[in-house]
Amino acid sequence: MICHKSDSESAQIAADYLKRGKVVVLPTDTVYGFSGIVDGRHYSFHTDQKIREIKGRSEDKPFIQLIASPQDLKKYTRDIVPDEILSKWPGALTVIVHTFLPGGIITTTAFRCPGDEWLRKVIRLCGAPLYSTSLNRSGMPVLDSVEKISDEFGNQVSLVVDDGSKKGAVPSTIVRIEEDGSVSVVRQGAVQI
Repeated sequence: MICHKSDSESAQIAADYLKRGKVVVLPTDTVYGFSGIVDGRHYSFHTDQKIREIKGRSEDKPFIQLIASPQDLKKYTRDIVPDEILSKWPGALTVIVHTFLPGGIITTTAFRCPGDEWLRKVIRLCGAPLYSTSLNRSGMPVLDSVEKISDEFGNQVSLVVDDGSKKGAVPSTIVRIEEDGSVSVVRQGAVQI
Protein backbone atom coordinates (compact mmCIF):
# COMPACT_ATOMS: atom_id res chain seq x y z
CA MET A 1 0.00 0.00 0.00
CA ILE A 2 1.14 3.56 -0.73
CA CYS A 3 -0.14 6.65 1.06
CA HIS A 4 0.98 10.24 0.70
CA LYS A 5 2.62 11.99 3.63
CA SER A 6 0.45 15.03 2.88
CA ASP A 7 -2.76 13.03 3.54
CA SER A 8 -4.32 14.12 6.82
CA GLU A 9 -4.42 10.57 8.24
CA SER A 10 -0.98 9.44 7.01
CA ALA A 11 0.74 9.58 10.42
CA GLN A 12 -2.03 7.52 12.04
CA ILE A 13 -2.01 5.02 9.15
CA ALA A 14 1.76 4.59 9.44
CA ALA A 15 1.54 4.16 13.23
CA ASP A 16 -1.23 1.57 12.88
CA TYR A 17 0.93 -0.56 10.57
CA LEU A 18 3.97 -0.18 12.82
CA LYS A 19 2.04 -1.11 15.99
CA ARG A 20 1.04 -4.37 14.26
CA GLY A 21 4.71 -5.28 13.75
CA LYS A 22 4.82 -4.43 10.05
CA VAL A 23 7.87 -3.15 8.18
CA VAL A 24 7.09 0.15 6.47
CA VAL A 25 8.96 2.70 4.36
CA LEU A 26 8.96 6.16 5.92
CA PRO A 27 10.40 9.43 4.68
CA THR A 28 12.79 10.99 7.16
CA ASP A 29 14.34 14.44 7.25
CA THR A 30 17.18 12.92 5.20
CA VAL A 31 16.40 9.85 3.05
CA TYR A 32 13.67 7.20 2.85
CA GLY A 33 14.17 4.40 5.35
CA PHE A 34 12.88 0.98 6.34
CA SER A 35 11.20 1.28 9.72
CA GLY A 36 9.75 -1.07 12.30
CA ILE A 37 8.78 -0.69 15.92
CA VAL A 38 11.51 -1.40 18.50
CA ASP A 39 10.72 -4.32 20.80
CA GLY A 40 10.25 -3.36 24.42
CA ARG A 41 7.72 -3.42 27.23
CA HIS A 42 4.73 -3.37 24.89
CA TYR A 43 6.00 -4.95 21.68
CA SER A 44 7.82 -8.11 20.66
CA PHE A 45 7.68 -8.25 16.86
CA HIS A 46 11.40 -8.59 16.04
CA THR A 47 11.02 -6.11 13.19
CA ASP A 48 14.80 -5.64 13.18
CA GLN A 49 15.10 -9.24 11.95
CA LYS A 50 12.45 -8.67 9.28
CA ILE A 51 14.31 -5.58 8.02
CA ARG A 52 17.63 -7.49 7.99
CA GLU A 53 16.05 -10.19 5.82
CA ILE A 54 14.72 -7.62 3.35
CA LYS A 55 18.02 -5.70 3.16
CA GLY A 56 20.29 -8.74 3.29
CA ARG A 57 22.12 -7.07 6.18
CA SER A 58 24.38 -8.89 8.62
CA GLU A 59 23.44 -9.42 12.24
CA ASP A 60 26.36 -7.37 13.58
CA LYS A 61 25.27 -4.02 12.10
CA PRO A 62 22.69 -2.37 14.37
CA PHE A 63 19.99 0.05 13.23
CA ILE A 64 19.39 3.62 14.32
CA GLN A 65 16.48 4.08 16.73
CA LEU A 66 14.29 7.13 16.14
CA ILE A 67 12.86 8.86 19.21
CA ALA A 68 10.12 11.49 19.45
CA SER A 69 11.88 14.08 21.61
CA PRO A 70 15.43 14.87 22.77
CA GLN A 71 14.37 14.24 26.38
CA ASP A 72 13.54 10.61 25.50
CA LEU A 73 17.25 9.83 25.28
CA LYS A 74 17.46 9.90 29.09
CA LYS A 75 15.22 6.78 29.20
CA TYR A 76 17.91 4.71 27.52
CA THR A 77 21.33 5.91 28.67
CA ARG A 78 23.23 7.37 31.60
CA ASP A 79 25.75 9.02 29.25
CA ILE A 80 25.97 12.79 29.52
CA VAL A 81 25.49 14.20 26.03
CA PRO A 82 26.97 17.71 25.74
CA ASP A 83 24.49 20.55 25.27
CA GLU A 84 26.14 21.59 22.00
CA ILE A 85 25.28 18.15 20.60
CA LEU A 86 21.74 18.02 22.02
CA SER A 87 21.09 21.51 20.63
CA LYS A 88 21.20 19.96 17.13
CA TRP A 89 18.05 17.92 17.94
CA PRO A 90 15.52 17.59 16.51
CA GLY A 91 17.60 17.20 13.38
CA ALA A 92 19.70 14.98 11.13
CA LEU A 93 22.14 13.97 13.87
CA THR A 94 22.57 10.44 15.19
CA VAL A 95 24.14 9.99 18.64
CA ILE A 96 25.68 6.67 19.71
CA VAL A 97 25.48 6.19 23.48
CA HIS A 98 26.08 3.39 26.00
CA THR A 99 22.96 1.42 26.91
CA PHE A 100 22.26 -1.54 29.17
CA LEU A 101 20.93 -4.96 28.26
CA PRO A 102 19.35 -7.40 30.72
CA GLY A 103 21.99 -8.90 33.00
CA GLY A 104 23.91 -5.64 33.22
CA ILE A 105 25.56 -6.02 29.81
CA ILE A 106 26.72 -2.67 28.41
CA THR A 107 26.34 -2.08 24.67
CA THR A 108 25.93 0.93 22.40
CA THR A 109 22.83 2.16 20.60
CA ALA A 110 22.45 4.89 17.98
CA PHE A 111 19.54 7.30 18.54
CA ARG A 112 18.17 10.13 16.42
CA CYS A 113 15.43 12.63 17.11
CA PRO A 114 14.47 13.51 13.53
CA GLY A 115 13.86 17.07 12.43
CA ASP A 116 10.62 16.16 10.66
CA GLU A 117 7.58 16.89 12.88
CA TRP A 118 5.41 14.39 10.95
CA LEU A 119 7.87 11.58 11.71
CA ARG A 120 8.08 12.55 15.39
CA LYS A 121 4.26 12.38 15.48
CA VAL A 122 4.37 8.81 14.10
CA ILE A 123 6.87 7.85 16.82
CA ARG A 124 4.69 9.44 19.53
CA LEU A 125 1.62 7.59 18.21
CA CYS A 126 3.56 4.30 18.42
CA GLY A 127 4.67 4.95 21.99
CA ALA A 128 8.06 3.36 21.25
CA PRO A 129 11.19 4.13 19.24
CA LEU A 130 11.35 3.07 15.60
CA TYR A 131 14.18 1.26 13.85
CA SER A 132 15.43 3.16 10.84
CA THR A 133 17.91 2.20 8.15
CA SER A 134 18.55 3.39 4.64
CA LEU A 135 16.34 2.04 1.89
CA ASN A 136 18.53 -0.27 -0.16
CA ARG A 137 19.82 -3.79 -0.38
CA SER A 138 23.00 -4.06 1.65
CA GLY A 139 25.91 -2.62 -0.34
CA MET A 140 23.70 -1.06 -3.03
CA PRO A 141 22.82 2.63 -3.61
CA VAL A 142 20.06 4.18 -1.51
CA LEU A 143 16.72 4.43 -3.36
CA ASP A 144 15.40 7.98 -3.55
CA SER A 145 11.98 7.73 -5.21
CA VAL A 146 8.74 5.89 -4.46
CA GLU A 147 8.74 4.40 -7.99
CA LYS A 148 12.15 2.76 -7.43
CA ILE A 149 11.15 1.70 -3.91
CA SER A 150 7.89 0.11 -5.11
CA ASP A 151 9.67 -1.73 -7.93
CA GLU A 152 12.37 -3.13 -5.63
CA PHE A 153 10.56 -3.68 -2.33
CA GLY A 154 6.82 -3.24 -2.93
CA ASN A 155 6.03 -6.88 -2.19
CA GLN A 156 8.26 -7.01 0.93
CA VAL A 157 6.91 -4.06 2.93
CA SER A 158 3.36 -3.38 4.10
CA LEU A 159 3.26 0.39 3.54
CA VAL A 160 5.20 3.07 1.68
CA VAL A 161 4.65 6.70 2.69
CA ASP A 162 5.28 8.90 -0.35
CA ASP A 163 7.04 12.23 0.25
CA GLY A 164 8.31 12.82 -3.27
CA SER A 165 11.86 12.52 -4.51
CA LYS A 166 14.72 12.47 -2.01
CA LYS A 167 17.33 12.75 -4.78
CA GLY A 168 20.56 14.26 -3.49
CA ALA A 169 19.54 14.00 0.18
CA VAL A 170 22.45 13.83 2.62
CA PRO A 171 22.33 11.21 5.42
CA SER A 172 22.55 12.11 9.09
CA THR A 173 25.78 12.98 10.84
CA ILE A 174 26.78 10.29 13.35
CA VAL A 175 28.68 11.00 16.58
CA ARG A 176 29.71 8.68 19.40
CA ILE A 177 29.86 9.49 23.10
CA GLU A 178 33.06 7.81 24.27
CA GLU A 179 33.52 6.21 27.70
CA ASP A 180 35.45 9.28 28.89
CA GLY A 181 32.56 11.54 27.82
CA SER A 182 34.32 12.95 24.76
CA VAL A 183 32.54 13.13 21.39
CA SER A 184 33.93 11.63 18.20
CA VAL A 185 32.51 12.08 14.71
CA VAL A 186 31.79 8.71 13.05
CA ARG A 187 30.26 10.14 9.85
CA GLN A 188 29.98 13.75 8.75
CA GLY A 189 26.57 14.20 7.16
CA ALA A 190 23.78 16.77 7.03
CA VAL A 191 24.58 18.43 10.40
CA GLN A 192 27.97 20.11 10.81
CA ILE A 193 29.85 19.08 13.97
